[in-house]
Amino acid sequence: MGGALTRYRVIAWIVGVALVVLVLIGMPLKYGFDSPTVVAVVGTAHGWLYMIYLALTFDLSRRADWPLKRMLLVMLAGTVPFVSFYAERRVSHWLAAEQPARAPQPVAG
Repeated sequence: MGGALTRYRVIAWIVGVALVVLVLIGMPLKYGFDSPTVVAVVGTAHGWLYMIYLALTFDLSRRADWPLKRMLLVMLAGTVPFVSFYAERRVSHWLAAEQPARAPQPVAG
């Protein structure tokens, strides 16, 4: 599950940064200064990256056996600025807490 977590963490940060750039830089440039270039480029990139984020979140949620509600909330985290950073930390803590319970027990003998 370590690879799935690493992939999720990387894409969560990338999607989070793209969304922050879109909202805090692109939108003011588009509506305040009539310059839609940043929104066009970063908005399109964020849309494609968000699809990857959804796929990797689904993969991690199935491997970690999350309930549907948790999976959907983590998926939605990529749509609100800064929330994907928070969700990434929470997911990392959830999985770290579950890790000892999931570790296979050595066979004595």
